[in-house]
Parts: sequence; C-alpha cells; structure tokens
Amino acid sequence: MNDSRNRGDETPSWLASYIALWRSVPGGLTYLVTGFALSMVAISVLTSLFFSGLGMVVLVVGVPIMVGSLLAARGFGELDRNLLKLTGLREIDAPTWPTTPPEASSMTKLLAPMKSGHYWSYLLHQMLIQPILATLTFSIAISWAATALGGLTFWLWAWFLPGKEHVVGSWISRGLGVTANGTLVEAVIYLILGVLTGVTLPWVARGLSSLHHGVASAMLGRWPSDDLAREVRQESAARVAALQAEDTAMRRLERDLHDGPQQRLVRLQMDLATVERRVASGDHDEAVAITKEAQTQAKAALEELRALSRGVAPPLLADRGLTAALSQLGQDSPLTVTTTLDPALDEVVPADTARALYFVVAELLTNAAKHSGGGSVELTGSLRYDEPQRLRMTVTDDGHGGATLVSGHGLAGLRERLAGLRGQLTVESPEGGPTRVEVTVPLRTAPLA
Repeated sequence: MNDSRNRGDETPSWLASYIALWRSVPGGLTYLVTGFALSMVAISVLTSLFFSGLGMVVLVVGVPIMVGSLLAARGFGELDRNLLKLTGLREIDAPTWPTTPPEASSMTKLLAPMKSGHYWSYLLHQMLIQPILATLTFSIAISWAATALGGLTFWLWAWFLPGKEHVVGSWISRGLGVTANGTLVEAVIYLILGVLTGVTLPWVARGLSSLHHGVASAMLGRWPSDDLAREVRQESAARVAALQAEDTAMRRLERDLHDGPQQRLVRLQMDLATVERRVASGDHDEAVAITKEAQTQAKAALEELRALSRGVAPPLLADRGLTAALSQLGQDSPLTVTTTLDPALDEVVPADTARALYFVVAELLTNAAKHSGGGSVELTGSLRYDEPQRLRMTVTDDGHGGATLVSGHGLAGLRERLAGLRGQLTVESPEGGPTRVEVTVPLRTAPLA
C-alpha cells in the first residue's frame, strides 16, 4: 500500500514535461517578439549598407562599405544567437572567425571577412532568411497568444462592449434553433477557443522557437569544418612543438657530450700517452700514479654516459613495453620509487608517445632526486576512458616543494616536449611539499587525414 501511495504522489512524466514547457513560454515569446523587432532593424541596416557598397564596388569606397555590412551582420547574428538563450534550448556554439597576423597588410585585414563563409552566412541569415522567418513566427505566436488570452477573458469584458447582442453569437443561436443571449453564446465559444489555444500554446511556442533554433544552428553556429580546421591547426602546432623539443633535446645532448664525457675521454687519451712515455723512460711509479688518475677519469666518463643515456630510449622500452621501462627507471633511481601502472598502457600507447613519456618520467625522477630533498616517489599511470581517451601519469615526491615552471628550464622544457603530443603538464608544489606533477596525453587510435 505504501508503494502505491508513493507512486500516486509522484508527478506523471507527461505532466512534468508539460509544466517544463510552460516555464519556457515566457522566454520563447520574448524571443519571438524581440527577434522580430531585431530582424526589422537588421534588414534595414544591412540592405542599405550591402547594396550601397555593391553599387559602388567599382570604386574603392564600395569594398569597405560591403565589409562593413558583413561586420554588421556578424553583430546582429551574434545578438540573435544570444537572444535564443531565452528559449531554454541548447546554446549554439560560436563559429571560428578568421584572424590575421599582426604583420599582415591593411588590405589583407580589410578583405579577411569577405573570404570567410561565416560572414556571408550571417549576412544571408540576417538580411533575408531571418526577416521572413521572424515575420511568420511572430504573426503565429502573437495570434495564438492573443486568442488564448482573449478567449479566456472574453466573458469578463464582452458585457461592456457596445451592443449586447453580438452578431456571431446571434447567428449561432439561430443556427442551433435555440433562444439564447448572443453575447453568452459568443463568450462560451471564445472560452472554448481560448482553452484550446491556451493548452497548446507551450507546444506552439516551443515549435516556433525550435524552428528559429534549427535555422540559426545551421547558419550562425559552428560548422564541422571549424572543428576540422582546429584539429589541423592543433596538429600543425603539435608537430612544430615536437620538432622544436626534439631539436632542443639533441642540442642539449650534444652540449652535454661535448662538455662532459668528451672532455674526460680527451683527458684519458692524454693520460695514457703520458703513461706510455713514463714506462718507456723507466719511471714506473709516476706511470702507476697517472694510471690511477686515468681510471678515475674513465669511471667518471662512464657515469656521465649512463646519465646521458636516460635521454635515449632503452631497448627495454621496445622489447617489453612502457610499463617495464618505467618500472626499471624506478628501480634505477636513487630514491625509493613506488610504481602503480595500468598493464593496458602497453596495448594502447603508440610507440612515439611511449618514447616521449619515458623521457619525461626519467627527467621527473632525476629532478626529484636532485632537487626535491625527499626520499621517496610515487609513480602512477592510468587510462581515462572518455572522449578522447587519455593517459594520465603522476609523479609525486615527499620533498620540500617549491618547484615552478620557469621558461626555458626543467619542467617548462618537459611541457614543450608534451606539447608535441598535444599533452599537458601541471605542477602542484606548495612550500613544504609534496610536489605532484601530472602529465595528461590524448591517445589517438589513428592519425589525422
């Protein structure tokens, strides 16, 4: 019994939907009225500008006037698109407008709107389609709302109109063969009509608003080509960033090899030559001393080469995958590294992404060992199954914190490397620690065409 009572207390879904439609009626009617007024202003301004410019296109002054009409159409269109928010329908995404570089010539900047399909679409919508559509929907909406309001209230004010016997009511009375007050019959008819139009008003208002919304979405909203163009720009920027990061890494490796192991190997070569001369001259004690120094130089060169090799993908990465290579990095670190890695990483992460992530994690572990002052690090890697699928890695140390992104150094360089993968790097490092670095990289199953 309790269950049936609870079900009876619930508002039926159709009633809840109907009430929600009624809530949108004021906003929908407001848009239909203001949209009509705006369209009348827009068609007056735009036709004057556009056709004046078109008529003087053979003259230099005609082109700026036509461009001005395109800019004005954009302004009217954006105002119309924002007014559509009153209807409660989904917000229409703004298109991507053309931009020109600061160094472009004045003529290039002037003609940029004329090369954009969005500007012409806005002009067509505001100068032709919207005035026709707004006039039609405004007429229907006002007639429907006026019929509903007038019909529901006719019985209040009909009695005060001049002439008690209304013609329509009298005709209907005679047609039915009854004797009745014409005003009363007419009031009943208008009441029925008012109820019908009032009940259906929410659907009519929503239908008219949806018609505007559909047309505006196609002509004033974002086009699929905008998203494709953005993808191309992002891909191009990512490739440039990847090339720059790779060039920076190669220059850094070349500099480190020159300043480190190469100098030590040159010193080792000179020491061995000195040992050879000392042995030939019979000075064995001096030869032994120089040999010991050469061993120290060789050991130092070996340590530096091992450190530099972290910037080169190890065979383990290609043979056993990313999780094994990162686990080995943790074992080789002087800090205590706890790794929690999703085994699925090896299956979904492309080879180029895996190499970049290996270098990034290696650098983060090296930074933690050198600068954090901590003793342990937690390395996690997981997949986020949203759209697009993303990989997220975090490196958290228990050091003193204070890490910052300084342009041209350390973490900023890693962020530039990740930009080549369209990834992101965020740092949380309050004073006193801990430092948490999060790396997020989108995973693409196939390259862009």
